[in-house]
Amino acid sequence: MPLQIDQSQQKDVAQVRLIGELDTTTSPQLAPLIEQLQASPPSVLVLNLKDLVYISSAGLRYVFQMKKLMKAHGGRFVISEPSPQVKKVFEIVKAVPVQSVFASTAELDDYLDKMQRQVSDQD
Repeated sequence: MPLQIDQSQQKDVAQVRLIGELDTTTSPQLAPLIEQLQASPPSVLVLNLKDLVYISSAGLRYVFQMKKLMKAHGGRFVISEPSPQVKKVFEIVKAVPVQSVFASTAELDDYLDKMQRQVSDQD
């Protein structure tokens, strides 16, 4: 599934809505957004994940890169309305020290894929 990125800005609050899947193939599409944030960071960046149906470790890296960039510029980074399966991934990443638990990125992605599918199947 492709990734669609919708952006808007009101005053110093930028909103980015991700629609589709954020994985190894699609996550590089966020590179221009990150360059834009570096050149002209807003005070607040809201990342709306309501319509994001899947996220891999590659997608997480880009999300964490945005968070780190906003912090470095004294801004705030907010994730809003994560879909249930994406919320589950963030809960896993927060609760589990992934670097010490998974032997490889592929192993981590397999695990995240399985967890997201379980949550999706419950809906």
